Amino acid sequence: MARRFLAALVAAGLVVGLAARFGGLAAWAGPIWIAVTLPVLTALIVDIVVSLRRGDVGLDIVAALSMSAALAVGESLAAAIVALMYAGGQFLEAFAERAARREMTALLSRVPRTVMRHRDGQLEEVPLDVVMPDDRLLIRQGDVVPVDGNIISGVAILDQSALTGEAMPVRLNAGQPVLSGSTNAGEAFDLLAARPAAQSTYAGVVRLVEAAQRSRAPMSRMADRFAIVFLVATVALAGAAWWLTGDPARAVAVLVVATPCPLILAVPVAIVAGLSRAAKLGILIKGGRAIEMLARIKVLVVDKTGTLTVGHARIVATKVADGIAEAEVLRLAASLDQASKHIIAQTIVEAARDQGLRLPIPTEVVETAGEGIAGLVDGHHVMVGGPSFITGRLGSDGFAALSRGRPPGALAVAVAVDGKLVGLLTLADELRAGTEELLRALRRIGIERVVLATGDRAEVATFIAAGLSIDLVRAELTPDQKILVVLSERKNGPVMMIGDGVNDAPALAAADIGLAMGAKGAAASAEAADVVLLVDRLDHVLPAVQIARRSRRIALQSVVVGIGLSAIAMVVAALGQLRPVEGALLQEVIDVAVIFNALRALRG
Repeated sequence: MARRFLAALVAAGLVVGLAARFGGLAAWAGPIWIAVTLPVLTALIVDIVVSLRRGDVGLDIVAALSMSAALAVGESLAAAIVALMYAGGQFLEAFAERAARREMTALLSRVPRTVMRHRDGQLEEVPLDVVMPDDRLLIRQGDVVPVDGNIISGVAILDQSALTGEAMPVRLNAGQPVLSGSTNAGEAFDLLAARPAAQSTYAGVVRLVEAAQRSRAPMSRMADRFAIVFLVATVALAGAAWWLTGDPARAVAVLVVATPCPLILAVPVAIVAGLSRAAKLGILIKGGRAIEMLARIKVLVVDKTGTLTVGHARIVATKVADGIAEAEVLRLAASLDQASKHIIAQTIVEAARDQGLRLPIPTEVVETAGEGIAGLVDGHHVMVGGPSFITGRLGSDGFAALSRGRPPGALAVAVAVDGKLVGLLTLADELRAGTEELLRALRRIGIERVVLATGDRAEVATFIAAGLSIDLVRAELTPDQKILVVLSERKNGPVMMIGDGVNDAPALAAADIGLAMGAKGAAASAEAADVVLLVDRLDHVLPAVQIARRSRRIALQSVVVGIGLSAIAMVVAALGQLRPVEGALLQEVIDVAVIFNALRALRG
């Protein structure tokens, strides 16, 4: 508000002063311009004193010198233009940063404050921070889901675009988990809270966004480090022009045209624009340092489970005995597995439901924990379990033929019906679709080396890496050994580590850039990482790198062009070819140009 007021005050003063000069009241023009310049100069001096007390030497000193010098030599119009340039530049920069931050700000503005909770047969509106696990919550149409949980009943239509960048709503059924931060785009449904609000996925995202907004880019800090050099060079050139020519107006023109430096305007805007652009796509980059380093990455170290692969087992093959259909084997196995809570059993049930198979309720179920399950399905005695569970009861006849060709690391689930082995389901953690295309695209934009670092067995890692553009496979690694892999690869350039588990957190922290997969990954990996993908998709790594490189390129471009034009204008002013008023107008044009150029980082 203060910036807007000062900019409006100076603009109005300039107009009134010009009207007085050309309206026959020229004597009033100078005092008017001085009167509107002094508030800006006073506010600037206060800011400079505060910065100096913190030990920061900024380029705003040049603006203060130029305004003071212009007033001292009677160039009140030039002083007013510099005041407008400074106040207007600050307002324009603030406006540009607000535009650049709009996606990140949108994430913060969506945080719900209260929630409707079921209690004693009634609904009550309670503060979000009192919600506890197992509370039953009503999520109305249009509500933002406040906590992670599971749908109790009904069907939920959820808009996750604010978190993941995915435009299409998703449909979830009873029992399925819901990601906090999603918006209910359908009818109201009940949610069973899984954890307190402070520990929810969305709360973690909000904390990361707030941290990103507080950070400053290294290039912004570079402006501070070189402020003294630029200040000395500007004062030296202005002093030389005055000493050699005896014309103080030349010194004022040099100071005016050097104010303010495009470096302190363009860099923050371009970096924040890149952060906002990434947030819109579901890529949370934790601040300016992270986006700058991400733009320089040369080596990629990637985990296997949950990163190159989807992170959980799926049925990749079904082999059956003669005379029985694959769908029937899956139907019988899934029907029985409905009675088990084992993760593999639930995977088989989910696969059957995805195929639309009818699953009757099993009876006389007996489960041997960790080994297998038996019971009646449609009048048939069915057994489902590991090979040793089935062969230990029926013998090994036919098992070798069905298990032939199983890939390394795959899990076999045998199915027997009425005392006979009828099928073998092969489950494996599949490679993510499009992985090879992603690695090739990353190499095209500058990634020179790719290393697979996993705790899995060597034969499993080698099998997964086959056919991929991977330079080195390191397997059977402990968390501390993954750190050594990251550190050893630094000799080849800045390293980015991608992972999702707790065991990846140390390596993510050790890398130049750590990237955590998915908002639902381990909290430790998300906290240790510099970049978090809010959607569990590996292909979002490519736009993350592209956005970082484009933002850095635009920032550097704005700096080089802006400072180059300012330097040329300073020399021209020192030679007497630019008067103070003309120099002030020219610098205003340069500053506006570099700010709007920096905003290009918002676009794809």
